[in-house]
Amino acid sequence: MVVEELPLSGPDQTKPAAGGLPAEEANAQTDDALADDGEPPRQRWGNRVEFLLSCIAMSVGLGNVWRFPYTAYKNGGGAFLIPYVIVLLTIGKPLYYMELALGQFSAHGSVRVWSVVPAVRGVGYGQMIATSAVVSYYVALMALTVFYFFASFATVLPWTQCDPSWADMTRCVDPSTNVSLLNGSEPMGATEMYFQLNVLQELPNIDNGIGVPEWRLTLCLLFSWVVLFLTLAKGVQSSGKVAYFTAIFPYVVLFTLLIRGVTLPGAVDGILFYITPQWEQLLNADVWYAAVTQSFFSLSVGFGSLIMYSSYNDFEDPVARDAAIISIADMLTSLLAGFTIFAILGNLAHELDTTVDQVIKGGGTALAFVSYPQALAFFPGVPQLFAVMFFLMLFTLGVGSATALTGCIITIIREEFPRLKQWQVAAGVSICGFLLGLVYITPGGQFVLTLVDYFGGGFIIFILATIEVMAIQWVYGIKNFCDDLEFMVGTRPNWYWKFCWAIFIPLALLGIFIYSLATIKPLKYGQVGYPPIAIICGWLLILVAFATVPICFVYAVYKAKGTTWFERIISTFKPNADWGPAEKEHRKEWLAASGRQDPLQGAEARSRPRRPELQPRRPSCRRPDGRVSYRRTMSGGHTFQRTMSSTGRPYRRTVSHAPGALEPRRHRHRSAVERSASSPRPPADGSQV
Repeated sequence: MVVEELPLSGPDQTKPAAGGLPAEEANAQTDDALADDGEPPRQRWGNRVEFLLSCIAMSVGLGNVWRFPYTAYKNGGGAFLIPYVIVLLTIGKPLYYMELALGQFSAHGSVRVWSVVPAVRGVGYGQMIATSAVVSYYVALMALTVFYFFASFATVLPWTQCDPSWADMTRCVDPSTNVSLLNGSEPMGATEMYFQLNVLQELPNIDNGIGVPEWRLTLCLLFSWVVLFLTLAKGVQSSGKVAYFTAIFPYVVLFTLLIRGVTLPGAVDGILFYITPQWEQLLNADVWYAAVTQSFFSLSVGFGSLIMYSSYNDFEDPVARDAAIISIADMLTSLLAGFTIFAILGNLAHELDTTVDQVIKGGGTALAFVSYPQALAFFPGVPQLFAVMFFLMLFTLGVGSATALTGCIITIIREEFPRLKQWQVAAGVSICGFLLGLVYITPGGQFVLTLVDYFGGGFIIFILATIEVMAIQWVYGIKNFCDDLEFMVGTRPNWYWKFCWAIFIPLALLGIFIYSLATIKPLKYGQVGYPPIAIICGWLLILVAFATVPICFVYAVYKAKGTTWFERIISTFKPNADWGPAEKEHRKEWLAASGRQDPLQGAEARSRPRRPELQPRRPSCRRPDGRVSYRRTMSGGHTFQRTMSSTGRPYRRTVSHAPGALEPRRHRHRSAVERSASSPRPPADGSQV
């Protein structure tokens, strides 16, 4: 590729902030002013670190701690890592890259991004429904961690002993219980009974209803939503700062627990139990299916959150590198959590004089609120400290993931109703989420949670993700998508990405969906089945989410231009007039590179308003004189010549930093300093030489 710098304005010729105010105040005033006209400017991340940490906090969630270790143990131990890594490289990472690229290129959320293929705009709304269902119970799980967090400050951890105020003393077993004196037919450990009878006050079934919300969990749920509202009240400007804590603190706790855990007796047995490979499991189709679902949902692809997050990026940010960093960090975190958890469970098995498989009560909430608390109670020294750290870590992980899911919903609403303020939408979504979450903290709430997770977070996301990748790679076209990526970041995706996007992922997701339908089993919560009305409600949730696709297709055909219905239908499978880069500068260059005419010029421009300019990136530093130095400006930057690989068409490209082929700024600065040093200077006393 030939790169030639053109004599335009340099990166230091920046546009001053409005009215000479600091950038944050100027951006806020500009936001309000443009909001009155109908379209506020789009926010930007403060820096790339905030974006990376926010994505890591989103991907590294509760599932990495309480789902991955149990899934790996159940599906071959160390052998499970082979299908997991293969799936990560061929499905998880390419999907992650694709969604990041879509959001960054268009600067749109998960609904408006479908200007690229208007016929399937309903995918975005379907993802919003699925995301709403998932975040509603996700925050309810965070409420449980809040309850245990405050309970951990007790002098004696309350789940370590049977209390007559909540325990069935005829069945409850704690370290001081003489099991031979129990009259109950089915003894139950104090930790498990504390969770079921005191925290959840769980019903044996939901045939007669789910009951009313528990007041203590209601307060914990309210606290969780207040934290989310405060995190999202100012958009990415506030959530990006919170990500420094939500992404880093869990690693501090995991390493602390790992170091403490491996020093306890029995920890090695627990770790060996976790990583010992069962090679025969590699021939089991269920193991590969488990690897796909774990990788798929651990990275949070298909929910629309990745598109939303990357839409606040700079146009030329290296999304391929970001996708690699985040996907690898997610995998390593899952492995770290597995070593930490099984080291603790190995110590618990040693203390109880049993095997590791006997102390594992199952995955999900049973592992997080039964096995872990019981193991922490046996920590020597101050078990309360480790319990507080552990449940604070779980809550922090929940905040990171819930922020992304809720932010996706907020972004969709704000793009449809741009006059609404960020804090107004955040408050409305938080109130609705709190009211929906009350269902999950009833005595029958765990039944509802399992139902919504199975139907709302499983089938829906899987099918919508399949439609998403087919629409982009088959309808919009792999060539057009790669052209857009080459224009945006300067390099064209290689054959590996093309093969995964256009062939492997669509066929693999279709095959996985067919396999899941062929092996579907009646849904149960533990050993208890669901009444028919509950299963009907689950399928209705799927129907509502999928109904958005044909409804939006019919609406798109109705609004399309054409003399015949056939022409209208065909036009819905072509990009809308406003598809492309959001900034006018980039859009003009993109049209020149692709050889297209701007559909927004001429008579149609009056009926199709242009999108507003994007908000400049926040200042990266301040000069000694107090003026703000922007890292990114709308008027400055480097402009150079490129050639599109697929068409051979030359075009100009403007970026906010010098590409590698140009002379680095530090070299130019050094040359200027050397010239200044070599020039004659007058004497210090002011006399003539």
